[in-house]
Amino acid sequence: MAASLIGRGRGSPEKIAGLLTDMLLMSAVSCELVDRIDRKIGDESAILLVFEKYYMRSQNRASLSIMLTGSDGEVFADIVGAGGGTGVFLRFSWGAEESFEESACAILESLGFERL
Repeated sequence: MAASLIGRGRGSPEKIAGLLTDMLLMSAVSCELVDRIDRKIGDESAILLVFEKYYMRSQNRASLSIMLTGSDGEVFADIVGAGGGTGVFLRFSWGAEESFEESACAILESLGFERL
């Protein structure tokens, strides 16, 4: 199972990545930053954040990948929640990946982002 959302906001990708990381990590004890990759091409920045979170209700982990792109000014956030499913064929997740994704969206909206 996977879900995805796109948002647009103002600021610098670096600052947004820092705030988003801090707020997501504070949102749940079981949330961890797996990796962060930063790239800069001219004035443009691309930052990939990969998080993982354990969900007790479904006894599994979900991942959240967030790609922030842009420059000082306009920033785009592409958010993909994945995993969280149990079983080989059914992959029933109790909505873990959507819940994780919504957590990131709520944080971005509090930072002035709008959903596209």
